[in-house]
Amino acid sequence: MDLILDGIRQAIALILTHDPETLAITLLSLRISLTATLLSLVIGIPVGVYLALVEFPGRRLVLGLVNTGMALPPVVVGLWVSIFLWRNGPLGDWHLLYTPTAIVIAQFIIAVPVVVGLTTIAIQQLNPKLRLQLLALGASRWQILWLLLREARLPLLAAIMAAFGSIISEVGASMIVGGNLQGSTRVLTTATVTEASKGNYGLALALGLILLALVYVVNLALTTIQQGEKKR
Repeated sequence: MDLILDGIRQAIALILTHDPETLAITLLSLRISLTATLLSLVIGIPVGVYLALVEFPGRRLVLGLVNTGMALPPVVVGLWVSIFLWRNGPLGDWHLLYTPTAIVIAQFIIAVPVVVGLTTIAIQQLNPKLRLQLLALGASRWQILWLLLREARLPLLAAIMAAFGSIISEVGASMIVGGNLQGSTRVLTTATVTEASKGNYGLALALGLILLALVYVVNLALTTIQQGEKKR
């Protein structure tokens, strides 16, 4: 119990004193995960809509791969990304390994199947007659897509929360491709692991609590938007 209270006290002290290192780590964590989430939305939502609306040979196989991807172990993703980014790997000339960009790439790969899978489900759950009604009213293809996305906006917001939650809290991929370099690629999850491994459990708990608070604030904002839309 004393350890937990010590962690809470340290978390409050780090926040109130605006500790530079903690602030830098927190901002980097937020920047990396928000960037990866936004990129996963740009790719994942169109792919999810396509899978929901278009029948093609092998569609079930693709959906099976997407559903499998929703459970990708982050450490495996980190391993594969690091292999591609190694100096003698296919993308080694880009010199991205052990940079924030490498973490963004790994987190994007983790998040995009989540977005694709949940978007597909969200669109498929809409009334099939809605698309026919829109066609009968003379709506263009882009108008139909926009209106379908608008109707599915609540589950799509849930997809955003799920994608963000799956990457802001992961540690394996970030550790492998980022290297946990102080002042460069150290994020809240890897910093927590580092402090715990050194026996600084109070500080590790403090960093963990800050991470939980960060996740809560982001999800609270998205939930507020979601519930506001629900009342309309």
